[in-house]
Amino acid sequence: MNTSEIFLIAMSIILTVPYFIWRVGRTEYYAPLVVVQIICGILLGPGVLGSFYPDVYNFVFSKPVIQSLNGIAWWAVMIFVWIAGIELDLKKVWENRVETGITAGLALGTPLILGCVVAFGMLMTPGWMGEKAQTWQFILGVGMACAVTALPILMLFMEKLEILRQPIGQRILRYASLDDIAIWGVLAIILMDWDRLSHQAYFLLGYALLGFGIRKLMVWLQPKDRWYVGLIWLAFVGFAADWAGLHFMVGAFLAGAVLDDNWFEQKQMDMLRHHVLLVVMPVFFLSTGLKTNWQMGGTAVLIAGAVLLIASVLGKLVGIHLAGKILKWKPGEASIIGWLLQTKALIMIIFANVMLDKALITDEAFTALLLMAIGSTMLTVPLVSPKLERMKNIIFKSS
Repeated sequence: MNTSEIFLIAMSIILTVPYFIWRVGRTEYYAPLVVVQIICGILLGPGVLGSFYPDVYNFVFSKPVIQSLNGIAWWAVMIFVWIAGIELDLKKVWENRVETGITAGLALGTPLILGCVVAFGMLMTPGWMGEKAQTWQFILGVGMACAVTALPILMLFMEKLEILRQPIGQRILRYASLDDIAIWGVLAIILMDWDRLSHQAYFLLGYALLGFGIRKLMVWLQPKDRWYVGLIWLAFVGFAADWAGLHFMVGAFLAGAVLDDNWFEQKQMDMLRHHVLLVVMPVFFLSTGLKTNWQMGGTAVLIAGAVLLIASVLGKLVGIHLAGKILKWKPGEASIIGWLLQTKALIMIIFANVMLDKALITDEAFTALLLMAIGSTMLTVPLVSPKLERMKNIIFKSS
């Protein structure tokens, strides 16, 4: 068979297997399709399919096929991160800056500290830190991975729980948005390449100047043209950020963050997000699974993943409960908000992918982080749904 035929076989598997499991198994309550796709990616990766059926794995996921899948995955996730950047509502954050700053700061800082402690412990055993990483990069990177909130997946969950457009949902989006900015800022610091400092300075200067220009242009353009120009801007900024050594994902977020969401129709934005998830994001989840590795031994990776999960969930809940006490929230609010904000899924996986691409973590550390992301995401809806049922009155609480 030629490469195109094998590629289509791989695409058929990528689209069929997760959907079949999700639909027939009716896993939506505890494992949304996104989570099932990630798990299937792990099962189809070298650690499972490659171990038991190496000939099948090497045939279906040959090097040319993986290269083709990676190209689709890169563009898919860039669009997703770009949308997340556009949907940041910094005006609302500023209007409620004291409450948002306290909550977002504690929601990010507490799991970050616990995650850094776990990362320091992981350094006691070789095999977790990437060959190009400095100790502080590894510790800060793993710590931040524990603190991440997956804003796009959080929005999908809140939509499913019917609180996205409610006051409490808008509050949660404010907290997550501020954390999202901090996450990408920390990633930029971790990726700072002192040998390419001049490139990064040129990039930031050019981004500031062109960002001002793209804002003026967007206001002048007709609504139907803004989408096309926005995608051109996305590709350009992604390239420039990668050239500067900051990774194209940082560029994708910055490309969206400089744009205002009211320049785009909300219904079309929601449709784009859903269509990207449907059409091309499964390729990203599969390609993520193909990077997993269990060479240190399944037990060690599972233990690391479990400890990271405890640090991330406990840190987020403790931080949010502290914020609730300081701000005098109603009983039960902190629990709902904390469990929703601990959702990891997509953004954490992107964050870990960047660290893996830059050789800051090993495949084994990446696998442990991926397991942590899956676990945290699967916990969200089952734990939040009954809490909301018991406390329906707070979802109508004024913002």
